[in-house]
Amino acid sequence: MTSTQSNAAAIRAFRIVELLAQAQQPLTLMEISNRMDLPKQSVHRLLKQLENAWLVNRDGPGKHYVCSSRVRQMAINMLMTTGPAAARRAILQEMADKVQASCNLAISSGDAVVYLDRVEANWNAGTKLAPGTRVPFHCTASGKLLMSFLPKQQRESLLKRLPLRRWTERTISEADALRADLEQTRKRRFGVNVGEYIPGVVAIAVPVMLSAQRAGAALAIQVSAQQFSIADLMQWVPELHRVAERLAQTFDAPDELLPQPLEAAESPLVLLQP
Repeated sequence: MTSTQSNAAAIRAFRIVELLAQAQQPLTLMEISNRMDLPKQSVHRLLKQLENAWLVNRDGPGKHYVCSSRVRQMAINMLMTTGPAAARRAILQEMADKVQASCNLAISSGDAVVYLDRVEANWNAGTKLAPGTRVPFHCTASGKLLMSFLPKQQRESLLKRLPLRRWTERTISEADALRADLEQTRKRRFGVNVGEYIPGVVAIAVPVMLSAQRAGAALAIQVSAQQFSIADLMQWVPELHRVAERLAQTFDAPDELLPQPLEAAESPLVLLQP
């Protein structure tokens, strides 16, 4: 293979990863072939190479393809360390100082939520929630919010495979109850956590919208229930939405959040133990 052919193949392979990252759900070989306007044989060969490099996975036993956890982690690392990260940190710091509550920015990654950044204020929960921490979907304000904005088919698929572990006595551990909570969350456009993950810690989260229907990230404030109630935090919802709009502008393009779409984790998921 000539150098020119190798370069063309590399570019096409990158385009496949890009397509999978942009997709709202896993794609079949035929769908990828049609979107790239390439023969199925060529796409299949590239997919095999990407699988061997741990950049693409099959979605379960089916014939659908998704980005691997390796790609998701690379995207998270880039978001945490590139130039806009400093601007996001400054915005989070400003919000944390104003509310006197811990403030974090989170995104979806596989079957969990990852903190891109976090500023702590009045935090005495005894649990370290540093940038890069993975937390559950079903019992965090950011997780439930991001989950509620997923397309229905993708949301149901995630619901079926999530281990709805009962972290506290307030955790929603029944699928039907969580489904109802997610519907309410999407309608009101903010998520709440009333001590469902860490005892005595309450939180509220709003979406960082990267397009009219796409919640690419979640902005949340967390605090001890002894300091603030959920009603107290809800007074900050309008301000949180304004700050979320500023955060959205720090992302170069809607496709920057490569960890979406969600897919099954390739290895056992390790979550922070409160």
